[in-house]
Amino acid sequence: MKTKRKLADLVSVGSRTVEDFRTLGITSVEQLRSQSADQLYNRMCRKLGKRVDPCQHDIFRAAIEQAKHPNLPLERCQWWYWSNVRKGLKKE
Repeated sequence: MKTKRKLADLVSVGSRTVEDFRTLGITSVEQLRSQSADQLYNRMCRKLGKRVDPCQHDIFRAAIEQAKHPNLPLERCQWWYWSNVRKGLKKE
């Protein structure tokens, strides 16, 4: 039987990001699968009342991609991969 992945099992997701997901109402990888990094990032900024470090957007994106694609290549699991995509330095 396959073990169900937890948010903390995802590459680039530490305890702080798990807490951020909880703040946004996300408690499982299954819930994360249908999310948008743009929407999560904007919601986090509104909740905190300030602009959050844009790298948080990249962490959200890395986590969402892993939720959608369990066999995602390790390079694409890293938040900095998505930072380079966001900055236009890499293509998806």
